[in-house]
Amino acid sequence: MLLRFRAANVRSLRDEQELSFVVPQGEESDVARTVKLSDGKVLQVYPLLGIFGANASGKSNMIFALKKMREAVLSSYAQWTSYQGIPREVFALDPKATAESTFYEADFVLEDGVRWTYGFELGDRRVESEWLHAYPKGRRQVWLDRDAARQSVFEFPGERIQDRTLLARTTRPDALLLSRAANDNHPQLTRIYSWFQQNLWDVTPETEIAEREAFTARQLLDEHSRERVEELLRVADLGITGTEVEQQPGKGPVVRLLHAGGSEEPVPFDWARESFGTRSWFALIGPLLLALDKGAVLLIDELDASLHPRFAAEVVRLFQAPWANPKGAQLVFTSHDPSLLSSPRGGRQLEPGQIWLTEKDKHGATEIYPLSDVEPGEEEDLTDSYLAGAFGGVPKMTAGQIGRKLLAAGAREAERS
Repeated sequence: MLLRFRAANVRSLRDEQELSFVVPQGEESDVARTVKLSDGKVLQVYPLLGIFGANASGKSNMIFALKKMREAVLSSYAQWTSYQGIPREVFALDPKATAESTFYEADFVLEDGVRWTYGFELGDRRVESEWLHAYPKGRRQVWLDRDAARQSVFEFPGERIQDRTLLARTTRPDALLLSRAANDNHPQLTRIYSWFQQNLWDVTPETEIAEREAFTARQLLDEHSRERVEELLRVADLGITGTEVEQQPGKGPVVRLLHAGGSEEPVPFDWARESFGTRSWFALIGPLLLALDKGAVLLIDELDASLHPRFAAEVVRLFQAPWANPKGAQLVFTSHDPSLLSSPRGGRQLEPGQIWLTEKDKHGATEIYPLSDVEPGEEEDLTDSYLAGAFGGVPKMTAGQIGRKLLAAGAREAERS
């Protein structure tokens, strides 16, 4: 389970920014899960976080940073050799950022209750630093301390890691030691690598939709999965009563959704006739169910981009409800839709600690903070206050400002001609 994530010098994330699933001390939550740690302590952890903000405020860059950390762990050893240097996207509005490292760190808990912190800093040509800490009894154990600026680059305090000499000798300067260790199925470090492999799955509604459609279609070939896929299609009130699926030799399954019509028999539609909204919901169902089944961390950029607000709200409810999410899957999503802050019948759909807002400072750098830092009133309507700009995270413009700007620009153009 993911507890915290930090990143710096990644796109608009100039300085270190943190996203935390942990309920702050002193706050109560009706949706948080209790996580038992190996030292006997417990943490209250949110099942999902929503990131809201104006266009170009950096919402998607938090998702991007999580995705890039995972990619680095999985591919630095095998794939980075094909690059001219380490692939990075640093803060572009400050020339000094190019010479500075990119920073990533994740804090998470494995199945045995042990909390781990893993992180690294990347330069253009080498891994500047890498570290791995464990907390089996509540106190920090340093397993790996890598610093490219030292004569002895790799240090292993406590000598807990097996094959230390071999790993230090065979890890390239431009590769992570964790990636190198997993390549040989290291008996200790592969567990950490596997956490990244099985988590931080990225879903962007407007890209890779064909692959996700195909994945959901394959779930229809399994009777148990098919029942759940069809139920999610029906509950979305799309007029769909079921599915037809045909497996063709050497090809992927062909799916037709059955629509209720005027006659007693449902009408199958060819896939090309389905609306973009229906196809987007269908494409999301497969990854959604997989994350819930595995207890994984799912990343959805622009949850509302191609989904009706009701669909987006159902996704939120699936992760919030213990009966639908018994394995503690987590979700990080970005959205422009403030209706997700409140439920249709009043009340709050998300708690203040689950709502994160992004704004850019005067230098164009993104700052991210939880709504709980603003301390909204207990009875305050979060949607109304957010739209009014009380919390930040909304475009700084007045009503009619765009029209007035266009009118003024037209007038100046007319004067020049």
